[in-house]
Amino acid sequence: MGGDTGIREGSLQAPSRHPLDWRSAEFNDPKALEKELERVFDICHGCRRCFSLCNSFPTLFDAIDASETLELDGVDKKVYWDVVDHCYLCDMCFMTKCPYVPPHPWNIDFPHLMLRAKHHQHRAGEHSFRDKLLSNTRGLGSIAGIPVVAEIVNAVNGTKAGRALLASTLGVAASAPIPKFHSKSGSKRARKLAGRVSEIKPTDDTRGKVALFVTCYGDRNEPHLPEDLTAVFEHNGIAVKVVAREKCCGMPKLELGDLETVEKYKDFNVPQLKALIDEGYDIVAPIPSCVLMFKQELPLMFPDDADVQAVKARIFDPFEYLMLRHKAGLLRTDFKEKLGKVSYHVPCHLRVQNIGYKTRDLLRLVPETTVDVIERCSGHNGTYAVKKEFRAASVKIGKPVVNRVQTADSDHYSSDCPMAGHQIESGLSTPREPEHPLTLVRRAYGI
Repeated sequence: MGGDTGIREGSLQAPSRHPLDWRSAEFNDPKALEKELERVFDICHGCRRCFSLCNSFPTLFDAIDASETLELDGVDKKVYWDVVDHCYLCDMCFMTKCPYVPPHPWNIDFPHLMLRAKHHQHRAGEHSFRDKLLSNTRGLGSIAGIPVVAEIVNAVNGTKAGRALLASTLGVAASAPIPKFHSKSGSKRARKLAGRVSEIKPTDDTRGKVALFVTCYGDRNEPHLPEDLTAVFEHNGIAVKVVAREKCCGMPKLELGDLETVEKYKDFNVPQLKALIDEGYDIVAPIPSCVLMFKQELPLMFPDDADVQAVKARIFDPFEYLMLRHKAGLLRTDFKEKLGKVSYHVPCHLRVQNIGYKTRDLLRLVPETTVDVIERCSGHNGTYAVKKEFRAASVKIGKPVVNRVQTADSDHYSSDCPMAGHQIESGLSTPREPEHPLTLVRRAYGI
């Protein structure tokens, strides 16, 4: 750019994030929101580096290119909300594409602007019963996980008639992967394996004992995940204690813009976790989005809450924790079974944590194991891929990942996000179930 303006084309500094001032008058002012949407969308139009990510950007750019002026001023404001609806807060534009994120003076944080707009929609009562129901993951799991009820729900959801009913009544796409429900919870399964470590060995980075935040999905949808995590951790001399009481981490409600409910969940969860930290525990959770919620979103929403910041400092991705133990010479490598070739998909909400590819690194420790890393969005993204109106877009987004898995001829395919794994599964020409990295490591140990 000409002259000494102090503004550069892009930024060479690491991205930083401002706290989310979600209670302020400006944040909640519709006119101020529209003005900021116009500012950011116009900058996005002039750059377009993000065109290959989610469907928000093609929706915006196609509308501009079809307008009479070929500029943002020719676009109907209704399109703005289509852009908002296609954003599922993966953060990939902020982390990997946008050259104008803070500390750049233009201060572009597209995901948090979309979150602000979603909050406006929520406050205006614009979200459907379907959206509210799907985001109530703990409530759904509690009801559908009741013995007998779980079997009935799974059976109905497995039929064409059942899926047609879901499509017609709730707008859940008939081809979308939907989770099964289990009456024997993940927390119960994990507790049976926990508590076998007698000698705690801390390191500079880890305390050697963890409290397991099971998560809604881990508790009722894939209860083997907390069980596998517990088995692997205890095998490595890391004592595991299951968090006694927990609510949803808040990510599904965050994606809906329901920040008030996020706060309610925070008010319940954080004191439990902080008490465990005060007892000398670190925190782990088997779902990347849940870890990210405590590592990033809650600290940005509540920057002055000391307990929230304390949880941020002591919560870990499972493989991040295991590799920190490996760094200290405390990870066991007595693997009994090779894994062969693994197609490994890195979820967006794990990439955002900026911890490196710890899952890949641990899998590579298994003898006679190679890992093909896939760094693309699966297209699942919370509830986005199961909604009828977004299903086609989600499939298109995830197609490169499906193609990679399909042509790899690997022995296993895996993702830290189980929902991403099932999204990949739904696109394969020959059905084949994903296997979570924790499950693969447990198998490799032979435990």
